[in-house]
Amino acid sequence: MSKTTVEIEIERAANILKLLGDKTRLTMIKILDNHDCCVCEFVEIFKTSQPAISQHVRKLKDAGLVRETRRGQWIFYSLIKEGEFYPMIQNILLYIPNQDFKLKELEEQGLRISCCE
Repeated sequence: MSKTTVEIEIERAANILKLLGDKTRLTMIKILDNHDCCVCEFVEIFKTSQPAISQHVRKLKDAGLVRETRRGQWIFYSLIKEGEFYPMIQNILLYIPNQDFKLKELEEQGLRISCCE
């Protein structure tokens, strides 16, 4: 591996870590490690606007960390576990508290799949 290749890999890893340095995106990744979600669910979880959530998701998608899958008129996002950076992300997620309670709260409020009904 040439010096240039190593620098590119370090640069890409640094970019991934920078993306995960944002609390919202890190929480999204933790949730997506076990559950597919749509933007509307993230809007409810984070109590923020749809455009703001879409920006976060776009950054994660552009970095190759999440994929989108269309189900009817809705788009769901999931973590790309086959990606080259997933092992690094998986190790980071071991130290992040479980976020499933956020989805449980949505379920209790009847909002877990509100956009998908």
